Amino acid sequence: MSEEGTNNTGKKSRVPMREQAPLVRAKNFEEVPYGYSEEEAIQEAKRCLKCKKPLCVEGCPVNVKIPEFVGLIAEGKFAEAARKLKETNALPAVCGRVCPQEEQCESRCILGKKGEPVAVGNLERFAADWEREKGVVEIPACKPKNGKKVAIVGSGPAGLTCAGELIKEGFDVTIFEALHETGGVLVYGIPEFRLPKEIVKKEIEFLEKLGVTIERNFIIGKTATVDDLLNDEGYSAVFVGSGAGLPSFMKIKGENNIGVYSANEYLTRSNLMRAYSSTSATPIMKGKRAITVGGGNVAMDAARTALRLGADKSMIVYRRSKEEMPARKAEVHHAEEEGIEFNLLCNPVEILSDENGFVTALRCVKMELGEPDASGRRKPVVVAGSEYDIPCDVVIIAIGNTPNPLIPSTTPDISVSKWGTIVTDETTGRTSKKFVYAGGDIVTGAATVILAMGAGKVAAKSIIEDLK
Repeated sequence: MSEEGTNNTGKKSRVPMREQAPLVRAKNFEEVPYGYSEEEAIQEAKRCLKCKKPLCVEGCPVNVKIPEFVGLIAEGKFAEAARKLKETNALPAVCGRVCPQEEQCESRCILGKKGEPVAVGNLERFAADWEREKGVVEIPACKPKNGKKVAIVGSGPAGLTCAGELIKEGFDVTIFEALHETGGVLVYGIPEFRLPKEIVKKEIEFLEKLGVTIERNFIIGKTATVDDLLNDEGYSAVFVGSGAGLPSFMKIKGENNIGVYSANEYLTRSNLMRAYSSTSATPIMKGKRAITVGGGNVAMDAARTALRLGADKSMIVYRRSKEEMPARKAEVHHAEEEGIEFNLLCNPVEILSDENGFVTALRCVKMELGEPDASGRRKPVVVAGSEYDIPCDVVIIAIGNTPNPLIPSTTPDISVSKWGTIVTDETTGRTSKKFVYAGGDIVTGAATVILAMGAGKVAAKSIIEDLK
């Protein structure tokens, strides 16, 4: 390494994170990056300039005290760094793995102007992992119980964060989870190779040790309604963080053919029900030629999962160019390294099948980019006479999810948008119904883990204020 590479005030390049070789990891479900060693973490942390006005903190939806925890790592105080993180972040081991830091905290880092920003995400992961692996997790003292109960609907990132904030303030907190496993999208949506489920389990166990109660297999809207919780069960407030678990489809001919999945179902079968394991009773079609339609992180997850399930070829079909892809650059890079084939400026118009209804091909048209649309990205336009077929036996639709209508439909006095999302004051998380709050994908539609966590934190602050 050059002299510049070890200078903690002018280093342009970050310490790279070691990871599995592409051709090896494409055949297993083990986590791709290995994480930093203690020496690597200290070296990377020492790159931090300790800015007097840390812009990185402004870029974080949960306001992690970034220079403080990074500074503790630089001093070799790893346990203290982990505890500093947990002052503001209920799920640091998760965020260190799946947050889009490049668009948030790291994008504000001064070092990024002439080189690479401090690897905040890698350091966050390191501190949280170190504390857990060394067995030195400390359970902080909570404020005395105040006699008030708060219900949390959904155990995804928004609900877990809200619960963590409230339990520390002396509230009795119960999370109601519809599934048999806790974690929401963290367990059913994100694959093992990107977010090991044992990590999620340990983060949730930490909240339970703080005193959070979790009721599994409890469907709010069926087992009990929001009104039941408020009127009959003695809860002073309800936070709705039920996510966006209803898959969207393209509404093209052939979507009911055998071998067509929503990404939601495909990933749930693999992640939550472990269909990839030889001991699992959950069926999943392990196609030889799999196509995933979409360009987001979920599409990358599905395409990379198909490869690990045994596909000879796993392909992405996306109607825009690579520059317009909403997926994180790191996820696209990993997919390319593993041999995922990208069919860009390409849009499906029909899913073909044989006489028994099994998928045989995806019929597509070529696209070209026109003027920008409402999202700011150039709108794809069909190239006339450009139809062609791509042979395949599995098609995974990964074009987004919408909120499940169950809670809005069973809570008639709560305002809902035309998209089916719950309407809130985004600065407070308050809904139109008194003492009912909401945040995460049920409000924004499908978004990121960290934005959902930020919304959970905002709502918790309002609940604390309103119930004083």
